[in-house]
Parts: sequence; C-alpha cells; structure tokens
Amino acid sequence: MNWRTTFVLAAIVLAVFAYFRFFELKQPSTEEAKRQAQNVVNFDRAKIDGVIIQNGDEKIEMRRRDNKWRLETPIKDQADASLIENLLSDLENWQKDGTIPAKEIEADKNKLNEYGLNKPKLKLKLVGQDRPPEILFGKDAVLEGRMYVRFDNSKETFLAGQSVKKDVDRKPEEFRDRKLTDLITAQITRVVLKTPAGEMELQKKGDHWDIVKPLRARGDDQKIADLIAQVTTARIQQFVADDHGDLHAYGLAEPRGAITLFTQEDKRGQLLQIGGVPEKEKDQLYVRFAPRGFVYTLPKKIEEVLDTKPNDLRDRHLVRIDTNILDRITIDAPGKGKTVLARKGENWTIVSRKNAPANSGEVRRLIETLQNEQLTRFVEDVASNLPKYGLDKPQLQLTFSSFASENTAETKAGEQPFATIVFGKADGDNVYARLGDEPFVVAVRRSLLDRLSTDPLQWQELWIFKFKPEQIHRLSVAANNESSLVRNAKGEWTWVNGGGSINQTNLESLLTTLSNLHAVRWVAATAPQQGFDKPQLAITFTTSLDDKSSHKLLIGSKDGDGTWFARADEREGTFVVSDPDFNTLRLPLAVVPGSPTPAPGASASSVSSMSATPTATPR
Repeated sequence: MNWRTTFVLAAIVLAVFAYFRFFELKQPSTEEAKRQAQNVVNFDRAKIDGVIIQNGDEKIEMRRRDNKWRLETPIKDQADASLIENLLSDLENWQKDGTIPAKEIEADKNKLNEYGLNKPKLKLKLVGQDRPPEILFGKDAVLEGRMYVRFDNSKETFLAGQSVKKDVDRKPEEFRDRKLTDLITAQITRVVLKTPAGEMELQKKGDHWDIVKPLRARGDDQKIADLIAQVTTARIQQFVADDHGDLHAYGLAEPRGAITLFTQEDKRGQLLQIGGVPEKEKDQLYVRFAPRGFVYTLPKKIEEVLDTKPNDLRDRHLVRIDTNILDRITIDAPGKGKTVLARKGENWTIVSRKNAPANSGEVRRLIETLQNEQLTRFVEDVASNLPKYGLDKPQLQLTFSSFASENTAETKAGEQPFATIVFGKADGDNVYARLGDEPFVVAVRRSLLDRLSTDPLQWQELWIFKFKPEQIHRLSVAANNESSLVRNAKGEWTWVNGGGSINQTNLESLLTTLSNLHAVRWVAATAPQQGFDKPQLAITFTTSLDDKSSHKLLIGSKDGDGTWFARADEREGTFVVSDPDFNTLRLPLAVVPGSPTPAPGASASSVSSMSATPTATPR
C-alpha cells in the first residue's frame, strides 16, 4: 500500500469519526433524553413568538415583537409578559403521569368523548419555528390534580397536571398588562408636566436633572425620580374603554392635567392624561394613556403629580461640585486676601503659601460639607437687588475651578472656574448666598461660614514632624528642669545634662510621639493668651539628617477642649496637640528612685501614671 492510499484512508476515518462525534454532541444525553420523553411537550422557548388560545368561541392571540408581548385578539393592548413567560415555563416542565395509547382509544370510540377530547373547548397553539402540535385540554381525571390532554394530530392521550390549564383558562382581560408602561425611571430624560397652575418642563443632563420651565434651576434628582416613578410603577385598576369615543364621561375631554415622559430615543413621548373620579370607585381616577390607546383607572394617588410646584422639585443643595474635574478652590475674603488650594494627585497644597502641603482631609471635608449643605429657603428668583442682601460686596467668595497645564482641543491652558458661591449679609441664623451662574438669592445656615477659614495657616497639613525615632540623635526637654541626651557611636543614649538611669521606655515613647507629631487642628496666628511666654514644655532636638539644624517645639497653655496650644519654629502659626501627646512628651527621662522599673514596651499612659512628677513652669 503506497502512501497516497494510506493518506486517503486516514482522511476517510477522520471524517467518519468527526461526523459521528458531531452527531453525538447534537443528541441529548441519556438522562436528558429520559426527561424529554417524560415531557408532555418539547420545544425551544426562544423560538416561540406567538401564543394562541381558543377558549370556546373566544380566541386570544398574543405575539412577541422586539422582545415585547402584545395582545392582538380580541383586544389590541400591551400583554402581561410575566403571565406568558410563566405559561411557557410551566409547559417546559409539564410531565406525563400516564399514557393511554392511540390503539386503546381507537378500540373504544367513546373514549375521546369520555375524556372530553373529541371536541374540546380549550386549545393552545404555540407559534414559531419547530413549534409543537396544537394542545387539546380535556376533562379532569379521577386522580386529583390531573387531567386528560392530547395533540391535535394524534389520538394518544396523556394524564398530566392541571397547571398549564390554569395558565391558559383565562379571560382576555386577564392577559392585559396591569403595569401602565414598560418604561423604567432610569430611561426617562425629559418630562413635561401640565397642571392647573401651569406647565413645567424637566430635562436630564448627564446624571442630574434641571428645571427648564417655568424657570431655569437645578432640580432635585431624587424628588424628580419619585415623580416619574408614580407613572412608571403605576398599576391599572380597571380597563375601562378605548380612547376613540366620547371622553366627557371620564373627565378626559378636557383633562385636569397631564404628564409626558420622554426617553433619549422617543422624541414623541408617552402621554398620561388625568381625568375625573369614577362614581362608584372614589379611590380611583380615570386616566388616558396615549401609547396604549385606552382609558383606565389608576389609584387616586396619581393626582399628586398635579399638585407639584416648581419649588417642590428644586434642588435644595447649595451647590453641585464635580469632584472629577475639581483642581482648585479659591477662598476670597475682601480685606483678608486669598487662599488658593490646589489638588496634587490625591492630596492638596496651599498655592498661596508656595504650594506647602495642605490638610487634605479637611479640604475633602469642606467639599463634602458644601455638597451636603441644604438651603434654608429660596429668597428671590430674580437677584435684582443685590445690595439688599449684601451680595454686591460679599463678605466671602468661593470659586471652584478645573486647571489645564496645556491647551487641548477641549480646553485652554489655565484655570477654568465652573462654580462660584458668594455670601452676603447675615440675617439671624441665616446668611444670604448666591451661586454665580444662577440668578437666585438663597439663604443657608450662618454656621456654615465657621467651616470656611479665610486664613491659609488653618489649611496647613496636620503633620508637624515627619521623622523616624532612630533619626533623632540629640534631645533636650525643659519642663520643671532641663534634661539633655545624645546618642553615642553605638546608638546608645547618654546624658549631656542630667543623671541617673535613663528610663528607656519613657524615652522610646517620647521619641515615637515627637518624631511623628501631628496637630489636632490649626488655630492660625499666635496670641498672648496661648501661653508661649511661659511655656509648659520646651523640646529641642536635632536629627542625623542635619546635625546643624535644630527643631524646637513649645507647648503653652491648655485649650478649653482638652488640648494644648503648641508651636514649632519651622512652622508659622499655632496648633493644638492632644492631652495624650502632651503627657507623653513630658514623661521623665530618668528613672525615679523607688518607682517600679517599667517593663520594655509598657504603654506611655501606664508609665506616666507610675513615674510622672509634678511639672513647674520653666523660667
């Protein structure tokens, strides 16, 4: 046998193997085949696009178009998709409980009459590719919960459960969708509301809603979503009539009001008109829903949309700040200068102080506070008299900007303000304010201004020193007396000024706190009452990073809230430190005679309670 013959035979074997492998893959497994054999009917529900029910003289036809089910006969309306999908699901799981062969049926001509299958009243036909034959429903069997069924082209009869019969034995009205619309709230991008008080128009831009008529204002996203949801979640109470006849009886010839919902794709909109109250059902209202071409009744609660006023839907937040584009915040108080905060990655700097690090957490809290601030009231919709509210010469202005370092197709290089807030006169517990691109005068809490520091010193970062404890190699602490220590070449601490055994635990606690000292907050400029003329504690130290430069910390008098005023030579302004930090920084560095020697790693608080000695004011 030559190589060509061998090659041809091998190709034939592979082709035969591939054919049988493909054939096997297309066949159901043994277990699946058993299940299918036990089913009353087998079909692919994805290929079913129609359901026809014949119930006596009444024919009900439903079709699926664009993945939506519609009732076509005897009424044209939106169908209840959940009922149809439930029917198809029950059909898929409909099992035979017994089979009566066709031969047995043919042997007894009265069998079909006995089972109610000769001329059955109820029939079900599926429409679509590879659809099964029409299903005929007979009488209930003696066996509880079971009934007789057969196919139109066969006399073979099955005993099966009654679940499918319950799904199809319904009036046409029961297949109508009681959900008013298939729209969901998130799809709506425009709303037109007509009420006895006038017309209102709402427009969605990006993620937020705006009122564009009768005034231009920011909308309250949640309240507008709630308004829309009253329509998108509405459930029909009664199917009354089509809308082609005289609508006077329903109060819809001249409706009391209307709401139209638009999506991005639907420019025509879905119109809901609200009419009168039915004579017998006082808890309902007649409505006409144009997309379905019918008059229905809805719960009377739907008339709440007619009571909506523009101010009900206005956003009561002081400002919207898009943090995705926010790069700079300018705080400008006339006569006090400007503080400019700039974003650098995830942190902030103080531009007006040579880009010194800012307290980024406090900047973020400021942004969050402003975003959450609610107006106490709308004062005027037209800001025509700014001097009346002190807004012609505001006491404070905040500007929020994006910043581009280079020209692009979208933006020019430089600072681009996108929101400005000005604050005017105070009025009791309120202060008047105005957003730069809005013509309104509003009022907010006066206490908000307390969070808006105009002193750049108060925006400094909270870290005072940033070292590692082992980097400190010379230390002097002055409280009631002065103690000085230095590290030797082996890294061990020795006295320069002082004596006795060095309390290593106290020293380690002090170095750890000092090297990573951070403020509770900044209190701006230094004042006499802060006690720095007679400090409680003075600490001077140098580090291995720069032996020629020393760092000095002074702690003055106690603040009213359990903190202590402090200042550092290399930082401008006064800050406060916590009680625990102060207590750690004044721990005695020598072992007190007669006191227990603390175990290595003992906490600073326990060491302090064991060995702290009274402090006197150094002179």
